Amino acid sequence: MCGIIGYIGRDDALDVVVEGLRHLEYRGYDSAGVAFPTDGGIEVRRCKGKIKDLEAIVYADKPETNVAIGHTRWATHGVPSEYNAHPHSSNDIVLVHNGIIENYLDLKRELIDYGYSFTSETDTEVLCHLIDRHSREEVKFEEAVIRALRAVKGAYAIVALSVREPQKMIGVRKDSPLVLGIGEGEFFLASDVPAFHTRTRRVVFLEDDDIVVLSPDGYRIMDLGGNEVERKTELIPPMAAGADKGGYRHYMLKEIHEQPRALSDTLRGRIFPERGEVNMSEFSLDEDVLRGIGRIFIGACGTSWHAALAGKYMIEQIAGAPVEVDLASEFRYRGPLIGEGDLFIAITQSGETADTLAAQREAKRRGAMTLSICNALGATSAREADAVFYTHSGPEIGVASTKAFTAQLFSLYLFALMVARVRGKLGAQDAAAMIAELMRVPEKIERIISNEDAVVAVAKELFKARDFLYLGRGILHPIALEGALKLKEISYIHAEGYPAGEMKHGPIALIDEDVPVVFLVQAGLLKEKVLSNISEVKARGGKAVVVAGEGLLGEVGQADYTIGIPETNPYLEAVLMAVPLQLLAYHIGVLRGCDVDQPRNLAKSVTVE
Repeated sequence: MCGIIGYIGRDDALDVVVEGLRHLEYRGYDSAGVAFPTDGGIEVRRCKGKIKDLEAIVYADKPETNVAIGHTRWATHGVPSEYNAHPHSSNDIVLVHNGIIENYLDLKRELIDYGYSFTSETDTEVLCHLIDRHSREEVKFEEAVIRALRAVKGAYAIVALSVREPQKMIGVRKDSPLVLGIGEGEFFLASDVPAFHTRTRRVVFLEDDDIVVLSPDGYRIMDLGGNEVERKTELIPPMAAGADKGGYRHYMLKEIHEQPRALSDTLRGRIFPERGEVNMSEFSLDEDVLRGIGRIFIGACGTSWHAALAGKYMIEQIAGAPVEVDLASEFRYRGPLIGEGDLFIAITQSGETADTLAAQREAKRRGAMTLSICNALGATSAREADAVFYTHSGPEIGVASTKAFTAQLFSLYLFALMVARVRGKLGAQDAAAMIAELMRVPEKIERIISNEDAVVAVAKELFKARDFLYLGRGILHPIALEGALKLKEISYIHAEGYPAGEMKHGPIALIDEDVPVVFLVQAGLLKEKVLSNISEVKARGGKAVVVAGEGLLGEVGQADYTIGIPETNPYLEAVLMAVPLQLLAYHIGVLRGCDVDQPRNLAKSVTVE
């Protein structure tokens, strides 16, 4: 949510910052701006719109500078506009900010009484005035920042400049991500590594209450008490392969097509197929811990929550371990009965989702062990958890999650197998067979993608619909929820996912000839019940779209449209079914002329509550 980039070094800072903003635009895209020192002070250039709109302003008359900060905004306080865009300024101070200042109204009243005026609707402007006020006390820039932040409550990542010390840049992190990049004679501060990944792989992941002071000569990190602290420098893997569209029309389509590779990467080095075992070191958990776990709780938001719901089926049915799934935004407010001997699993693509981090911390505070299933190396969730499993699905730029979702399902399947083996619920031969089937999934997804034209044909028939229903039973209910979420995110069509068994308890009232119903059907105990649901929809004039294993398509003759997937076991069928639903949402969105990579009102990573 919102993107920050700051640069100080030897090259043209505005070129570096604008390029960084392009890589961060997935985080925020309703306004953008830059700031840089000049002979007369610090100049701010900003606008409503996307980075391409900002570029026209920056490059119309671009000065040479070695210092600059930039920001791409996703509106929280105040409408998208030029006056609400970052950077914000107050006399000698200019800064960009991610997060929410909870007590900004109280601070704003105090500052107005002190003589400051406000030109925006944002909470960020309070920070500018606070730092400027303390800078009037004739202290160093960093001391003014420290004094100002002592009065602030909330979450923030800040990068600031001062007219008085133009060759100095200050960054501060509190409950909002900020990473330091270390290059050759140059330094970066950003909300996410992709902002500078083409220029350096050496990073420092800042901790809460860290203040970093940059100059062309180096950097130092201290705490809010002014005491210098040491932070580890890490080397991140190359990211260039995920940073551009690679010839695809949109990032989302590229990332859908990347799923076979992404899932193969999730598996790499983590399984022993011939022994039917999962490499437990990748989960950082030993056998004694797994045997001793009482209950398992999973917390997540959005798409990750749907993965968690599917994971519950996997873990309970494969491993026989009880699982509770919570929306992370509700977990800490319900007084969860979790404690010592329990395991809390946080599922988060970015590792920075505010609600998921809060739930993870609450579980840990109550004595539970925590495991993070995360895609972003060095993210806060991963650093704070007792154990971490990186999905390694690569950078995901499209706002609507695709490959991260299927990688999360893979990770939960591996976890279920691991627990089952340790607890003696699954023998080596059966586990080997389940792992062998897992290894076939990337190739089966390639087959689904190769038949993309079948999905396009359905999209062309239905893209003008105003409402959709998605129905599934068992482990396919979470996939129905995810299919509906993808459609409304990308196309702005109202869509709802339901357990198919609940159709007659309300949703059936919506069904007529204008409401397509997407059915997810698999063999087994509940197949006949879902086929009955299809008959009920057709009896009311509805249009039925059926996604099912290729061997079942002959049993759904009433369907108006069918999409087949390769056969596999019931748990991995959930992974395969997600792919045509992603493609359906994508192609409907494109046919409706929507911006599928940057859908309105959405941000990739929700780093504020």
